[in-house]
Amino acid sequence: MLQHQSLTAEQAAVLDRTEQFVRETLEKDSTGHDWWHIHRVLSNARNIARHEDEPGDLFVIELAAMLHDIADWKFHGGDAKAGSTTARKWLTTQSVSAAVIDHVCDIIDHISYKGAGVQTKMRTIEGMIVQDADRLDAMGAIGIARAFAYGGHAARSLYDPTVEPTLHQSFEAYKDSKGHTINHFYEKLLLLKDRINTGAARKIAEQRHHFMEQYLKEFFAEWDGNDWRE
Repeated sequence: MLQHQSLTAEQAAVLDRTEQFVRETLEKDSTGHDWWHIHRVLSNARNIARHEDEPGDLFVIELAAMLHDIADWKFHGGDAKAGSTTARKWLTTQSVSAAVIDHVCDIIDHISYKGAGVQTKMRTIEGMIVQDADRLDAMGAIGIARAFAYGGHAARSLYDPTVEPTLHQSFEAYKDSKGHTINHFYEKLLLLKDRINTGAARKIAEQRHHFMEQYLKEFFAEWDGNDWRE
C-alpha cells in the first residue's frame, strides 16, 4: 500500500483506488510502460516535491504521476488525447473536483516528449514535477532498458549505422519515426537533461545522462570490435 502524507483520508482513498485501477490496466504491458514504470515515476515525483521549495499540490502530483500513461498515444493509434480522456472518465467516477481533474488532464496532455523541435513546457509546478519524474525514468540504466524493450515491441533494429538520427521538428514527424533504437538516444534520451524543470531532478538527470553517454561509448566499441585488448 502506498504511503500518503499531507493528504486527507478521502484523497488517500482516491489514490489507493487509482493505484488499483492503473495496476490492473497496465499489468500485462511489456514495453516499459507498465505499472512499475508508474511506480518509479510516482517515487521520483515524491522525491522531487520533497526537495522543492514550492512542492505544489501533492494530490494532483500523485494522481498525474499514476495516470500519465494510462492510455499512451503510442498504443492508441497516435491519439494524443487518449490518456487525458481515459483519466477524466476515471476521476469523474471518483467524485474528484472539476478543478483537480482539469489540472491532472492538462499535465497528461503536455507531459510527453514530442520531438526535438517541439516545446512541451508545463504551466504549473505540479506539471513540472511529474514531467521531470517521467523523464528521469527515460534516462540512465532503466531508461536504456526501457528503450530496448519498446524497440523490441515495435520491431525496431538495435542499430543501423547507415541510418542517421533525425531531430524531429513536429509531433507528427516524431510519431511517424521508425528509426532504430540507438537513434532514439540522439533523438530523445540525450536531449532530456536540458529539458528538466526542477533543480532537484536536474542533479539526478546529470548522473543518468552521463551513464547513457558511457553506455553508448561501450556499445560502439563493441559494435566495431574495438573493445578487444591485446
